[in-house]
Amino acid sequence: MKNFLLIQPKSFLKFIYPKAVWKINTTEKIIYLTFDDGPIPGLTDWVLDELQKFNAKATFFCVGANITKNPAIFERIKREGHTVANHTMRHPKGFNTETINYINEAEECRRIVKNNLFRPPYGQLKRSQYKVLLDKGFKIIFWDVISYDYEQISEKACTKNVVSNTKPGSIVLFHDNYKAEKNLRYTLPLYLKHFAHLHYKFNVIES
Repeated sequence: MKNFLLIQPKSFLKFIYPKAVWKINTTEKIIYLTFDDGPIPGLTDWVLDELQKFNAKATFFCVGANITKNPAIFERIKREGHTVANHTMRHPKGFNTETINYINEAEECRRIVKNNLFRPPYGQLKRSQYKVLLDKGFKIIFWDVISYDYEQISEKACTKNVVSNTKPGSIVLFHDNYKAEKNLRYTLPLYLKHFAHLHYKFNVIES
């Protein structure tokens, strides 16, 4: 995934997926934080604690299998005013998955999260999958800023990625999974503090 969608997506990807959402059109100081792969015990809870310190709201693209394993965390996300969204049931790679099976993954998770917001795992989406998802009413959400928190980069590089590229309306991608934990725990508090000081708000993506 490292080179598939760079820190800021290339224009040709927006051309391939023209009806997907990459950024929210606004000039207001609003950021749309997103977290992929949870809920994960000990980590998603920590993310929620950090968000609470800044009255920040976020959108959590949850894996259905993780929801069924950790229902209490899933309920806490909703209870605290965040949005839960669809990251498939078992996190398959779109390029390696038959379209019918991929759509079934998305449909199964949609029945749990109960809205149409969808983000493809690994950012991978065949054109056939993209078209069927749209036909079935899914709202496909990508991002315009990615942290690379899951990569073997330094905490400072991760922080620089997100801070230097964030603009009003940015959809910022973090991961609440164990692979990203080191960079996430370093970067997220600094990121929240930095943009709160600049009087930004952190809002959910509307379904």
